[in-house]
Amino acid sequence: MNWFSHPRIVRASHHMMAGGVIAYPTEAVWGLGCDPYDAHAVGDILRLKSRPVEKGVILVAGSMDQMSPFLEGLSPSQLDTLEATWPGPHTWVIPRNRWVPYWISGQHDSVAVRVSAHPVVRALCDQFGGPIVSTSANPAGMREARTPWMVKRYFGRDVYVTPGVVGASAKPSTISDLVSGRVLRS
Repeated sequence: MNWFSHPRIVRASHHMMAGGVIAYPTEAVWGLGCDPYDAHAVGDILRLKSRPVEKGVILVAGSMDQMSPFLEGLSPSQLDTLEATWPGPHTWVIPRNRWVPYWISGQHDSVAVRVSAHPVVRALCDQFGGPIVSTSANPAGMREARTPWMVKRYFGRDVYVTPGVVGASAKPSTISDLVSGRVLRS
């Protein structure tokens, strides 16, 4: 299927451009997304999840090129490390740079980034023209949504739900710290 031109993917991209929140499938769970530079939209996600801004959120892209502003300042060997695991379900915590708004990084001097291999995520980011917010589609303390039905049960009409299904991963992405090499979530 050509997800890039799918009418509901195009609509989801326009919804984000207009300040809306979407739900979309990832490798393992459904995620909530929006324009990372829209503080109000990010605030809507945090409110929906009952998540404090201090925790920060992940950015996901469809390609390393889309993620490039956030990778500014990394060494060639650090970029090689990222490239070896992307695209795929591996999130890296990298030093925060001037392109990362505080409502994305929270209280951290770092930011979590990922380049997805999921075709719907890649199509969304391509249509949108860059990275989007990626955080699990569930209120704090509740199970991650693995179906569109669960997303709708949690959030009703507060989010636009894209088509698609989650990938085969049984758990959310691995999270590692790029500077220390430490695995934060496996």
